Amino acid sequence: MHDTMSKEKMKGISVKKSEDFSQWYTELVQKAELADMRYNIKGLVPYRAWASVTIKRMYDKYEKLLEKKGHLPLIMPTLIPERNFLLEADHVEGFSPQVFWVTHGGEKKLEEKLALRPTSETALYQMYSLWIRSYNDLPFKRYVSGQVFRYEGGDTRAFFRAREFHWIESHDVFATEEEARQQVVEDMEITYEMLQDEFAIPIIFFQRPEWDKFAGAVHTYAADALMDSGRVLQLPSTHLLGQNFSKPFNVTFIDTDNEEKFGYITCYGPAISRIYGAMIALLGDDQGLVLPWDLSPTQIVIIPIYRADSKEMVLEKAKELFETIEGYLPDAYIKLDDRDYVSPGEKFNEWELKGIPLRIEIGPKDIENKQVVCVNRISGEKLRIKSEELEKFIKEYSTKFTKQLKEKYAVQFETQLVSAETIDEVKKAIGNNKIACTGFCSIDFEGEACAEVVEKEVKAYVRGKRVDPETRKFEKCLVCGKPAQETVYIARSY
Repeated sequence: MHDTMSKEKMKGISVKKSEDFSQWYTELVQKAELADMRYNIKGLVPYRAWASVTIKRMYDKYEKLLEKKGHLPLIMPTLIPERNFLLEADHVEGFSPQVFWVTHGGEKKLEEKLALRPTSETALYQMYSLWIRSYNDLPFKRYVSGQVFRYEGGDTRAFFRAREFHWIESHDVFATEEEARQQVVEDMEITYEMLQDEFAIPIIFFQRPEWDKFAGAVHTYAADALMDSGRVLQLPSTHLLGQNFSKPFNVTFIDTDNEEKFGYITCYGPAISRIYGAMIALLGDDQGLVLPWDLSPTQIVIIPIYRADSKEMVLEKAKELFETIEGYLPDAYIKLDDRDYVSPGEKFNEWELKGIPLRIEIGPKDIENKQVVCVNRISGEKLRIKSEELEKFIKEYSTKFTKQLKEKYAVQFETQLVSAETIDEVKKAIGNNKIACTGFCSIDFEGEACAEVVEKEVKAYVRGKRVDPETRKFEKCLVCGKPAQETVYIARSY
């Protein structure tokens, strides 16, 4: 059986992204062979090879940057004893409904339930209390890469929302609260560098309202990306935990004055699988995937075009071209698609669906004219590039491709923010798949009642206030009419 897509897959996606985002996304995941929803445990999804290659590269970029910023890696057990959860009341209340519990080892009932790790605070901080001794050990910056498990009761969607997340957690301990706050700022800077610069995903960082912060946190700051469906997807979040975990877990250090003090803790959680979902959903188009240069499993595909009488000549030149480009870009991932049982048109559709950044076509006339045809995956533009100009073209193309994506979607994102003064104006903005910006009485607990009104009447959520400088100001809260203490953003969410 030939190693190729079925005829059905080669037809590409059957709906336009702008007309039915949900169906478009489902077909993208299926036809580009990214994940398979048929695994027989709801919310646990096998990621297929094309997605797995990209996700591994995303992990690599993130881990290298974390280590550059002073973090060191850990490998932690997946199981956490129940007693660890009981030490921090807000945390156990927030996470218990989502925990998968292991109750048996073989046929024997365990004396204590063990949790499949939903997040790592209760596993790590028990060990931090043993590892950290004095101020010389601080700052103590560590990260864990792996999977976490949460019993999502609602609908699941590949990459966006599942019961198994693939992510990174960094957990850092400091001597002072100010140092911890600076780490939160650094976490946000890391997020911008990764998501916007490397993954071409425009985001806004919000300080989450008090009623929507991480269980056990002093403050939560989270990045939101807007999907074409009009819903936002929460991406990395960073949390100032203060001493809320260091006290129950006894994470202490001996200070320079020889006194024992509790550390100040932060945690940061980029969910790589969810970021991948946001990236393919945001950057993809009606033809399929569009992937940043570094993250595409294959970056350049060469497609020879020939008839029977020119086959040998064209294939020989295509192989020479492959070797030449390898010399230009020795670290690039290049494929020569010389399958003779698939037509050129089917190959074009297949590689557009897979999101290859650069397609190069070569046929008899191109050989005669000493040129190739280069096709830009973002714009679809076809350029005839002379052989002597090819090295310069490819090197410039490889360095500019992701930047083109970033610029395209950064501009698009800003057009999705709409100012609104009233509930009706918010409803209109949300109905048009926008994010509504409005005045709000407070993101402390006194504003929770107004947020509940928004949720009930608009079927959307107060995401919080921007962390970066705010330019929009409002006089009153759109719900209660009290003077607006904050400018907040309202959106539907996944």
